[in-house]
Amino acid sequence: MDKRIGTRKTASISMPAHVEAEEFTDAKAAVQALSALYERNTQFLRDAFDSVARGEAGDATHFRAFYPEVSLSTSSYAQIDSRLAFGHVSAPGQYSATITRPDLFDNYLEEQIRLLIRNHGRPVTVQESTTPIPIHFAFLEGTHVDSSVADAFLLPLRDLFDVPDLAATDDRIVNGEYETDDLDSIMPLSPFTAQRVDYSLHRLSHYTATRPMHFQNYVLFTNYQFYIDEFCALSRGLMAAGGGGYERFIEPGNLITEAGDEAPTSGVPVGRLPQMPAYHLAREDGSGITMVNIGVGPSNAKTITDHIAVLRPHAWLMLGHCAGLRNTQALGDYVLAHAYVREDHVLDDDLPVWVPIPALAEVQVALEQAVAEVTGLEGYDLKRIMRTGTVATIDNRNWELRDQRGPVKRLSQSRAIALDMESATIAANGFRFRVPYGTLLCVSDKPLHGELKLPGMATEFYKRQVAQHLQIGIRALEKLAEMPPEKLHSRKLRSFFEMAFQ
Repeated sequence: MDKRIGTRKTASISMPAHVEAEEFTDAKAAVQALSALYERNTQFLRDAFDSVARGEAGDATHFRAFYPEVSLSTSSYAQIDSRLAFGHVSAPGQYSATITRPDLFDNYLEEQIRLLIRNHGRPVTVQESTTPIPIHFAFLEGTHVDSSVADAFLLPLRDLFDVPDLAATDDRIVNGEYETDDLDSIMPLSPFTAQRVDYSLHRLSHYTATRPMHFQNYVLFTNYQFYIDEFCALSRGLMAAGGGGYERFIEPGNLITEAGDEAPTSGVPVGRLPQMPAYHLAREDGSGITMVNIGVGPSNAKTITDHIAVLRPHAWLMLGHCAGLRNTQALGDYVLAHAYVREDHVLDDDLPVWVPIPALAEVQVALEQAVAEVTGLEGYDLKRIMRTGTVATIDNRNWELRDQRGPVKRLSQSRAIALDMESATIAANGFRFRVPYGTLLCVSDKPLHGELKLPGMATEFYKRQVAQHLQIGIRALEKLAEMPPEKLHSRKLRSFFEMAFQ
């Protein structure tokens, strides 16, 4: 190994100079060390890419740099505050996590590392991992690489740099399928590997046309553009009036309207909206609200939550329309889901259908209180417009066209009161990823009873109901944001052998 300052070479692989492992008892200092190591190693790859593009790479045939890693070693079964759902490991052993984008996750990492040090009375170690950083993930956010540059390479990209490895980007850890070979194996600290996080960060930019840095810790999903239009109007009004507690509003194209402004002052308008556009009513500490139009269907619902989950949000809620299944319901009534029938099938391989998806008390209470506050109804009167019950999610939008005996019988047996195509998927992925979840739907038709909206009725219905429904969702998230994270992140979402990171 070449010990010269700056680079080292093993065979025909060129790497940055080795950095010795260092122990920390201060979380902030540990995160600073992770950041320095990450910035140095990604800069090395960017410089190498530029050198190859200019034909100045010399005789090196492969460039490699590694993700930083934080690890903890403990030999004690010391009792930890059992009220906490995260922040500790359950048994003696070696634990580690590869880290990416410390600039994006600095507050999150500092809190997780602080809890580890406090709860175990042990230092954490920062060092280079053995997981290479793919060249695709080393570029700065927003970097554009012209195709002509890659075409100029004399060798295929994968011969010169490491590329994403599917073995390092799957969900074995968060799915509870991570297995070790022996008792001395290193166990995970985090639900996601660095490559898995990087993969989703790139997908988020693609699907939503906004940067991951703009996403807030409280997320609303909807299946109708009407809600987005209302959210934009409300957010722009808040910005023009000074912000109302929020600092900025971000739209696709990273258009940023600062508090006190009436129009964006930065960003580039998108020529065409992405598949699932995102909008962010932001606060500096990330406690604002992100809203995403996921469109129709469980596939979209799984796709977007797969990626947002790596940001470790504090809660996500589904607001949308549904088919009311009871004759006593009226158009415009609300449905607060307390259970789900999962006929969406997109998560069958990750979370078997026999796994129950429990209602989370903190989220349920926040939603019910928000409905009461916005509508002015309470107690028995609230039951006139809101019903709590089971929501069924199906993957066939035209289920009504099939033989009615099958689906209607199953819906009746499950005691379902509403049917949609996204809610159970979002709740199930919240359960899988340990992200608190909830669902509040609005009845927009009653197909079992032949009650469909006429064209004029539909327009009036959307004008009247969407604004109120959105206000309820925002109020519920604001209530959740007032809770300490250790209360909101329920132990219901944690399995027998859990990662320490939230």
